[in-house]
Amino acid sequence: MEDFQVLIMPLLRGLGVTLQITAAAALLAIPLALLAGLGRLSPQPWLRWPATVYVQVFRGTSALVQLFWFYFVLPLFGIELPAMAVGIAVLAANTGAYGAEVVRGAIAAVPRGQREAARALNMPPALALRRIVLPQALAAMLPPATNLLIELLKNTALVSLITITDLTFSGQLVRSDTLRTTPVFLAVLLLYFVVALAITGVMRRLESKVAVR
Repeated sequence: MEDFQVLIMPLLRGLGVTLQITAAAALLAIPLALLAGLGRLSPQPWLRWPATVYVQVFRGTSALVQLFWFYFVLPLFGIELPAMAVGIAVLAANTGAYGAEVVRGAIAAVPRGQREAARALNMPPALALRRIVLPQALAAMLPPATNLLIELLKNTALVSLITITDLTFSGQLVRSDTLRTTPVFLAVLLLYFVVALAITGVMRRLESKVAVR
C-alpha cells in the first residue's frame, strides 16, 4: 500500500494530465488537418498557400523548439500564455500539419470518376465533397491517423520541459524522491503502452465500422 501511494498515485495524476493534453490536442488537430488538407488541394492560391506554409513550417521544425518558442520567446513580445495552453496548441498544430498530408493523400486517392459522376449529376462541389469524396477518403485516413494519435501521445512527454507535470515529469519527480529508477520508469513505460493500446483498439473498431459502411 505504501508503494502504491508513493510510486503509483503521482504517476496516475501525471497520466491524467497527459490524457487531458492528448485529448484536447487531438480535438484541435482534427479540424486543423481537415482544413489544411483541403486548402492544399484548393485551386485558389489564397487558400492553398497559407495551408502549404502552415504544413511546411510545423512539419519542418522541431516540436520541442516550437514549444520553447511559444512558451519562452513570445513573452518577450508581450504575449504570455499558460503552459497548458501552449502545450495543447503546439502539439495540436504539429499533429494537424502531419494530418493535413494524410487528408490530402486520402482525398487525392479517391477515383476521379467519382467526382465526374457528381458533376454529371449537377451536384455542387461542396456537396460532392461531403457526400461522396470524404466518406470514401475517411477509410484511407484512419490507419495513418492511428499512428498520428500515438505519436501525439508520446510527444506529450515534451511538455514536461515547459513546467507541466505530465506523466513523464511525474516519473522524474518520483524517481528523484525515492531513488527507485527502474520501477518508476518501468511503470511510466507501461502506462504509455496501455494508453497506446487503448487508442489502437478504439481506432481499429472505428476502421471496421467505416469499412462496413
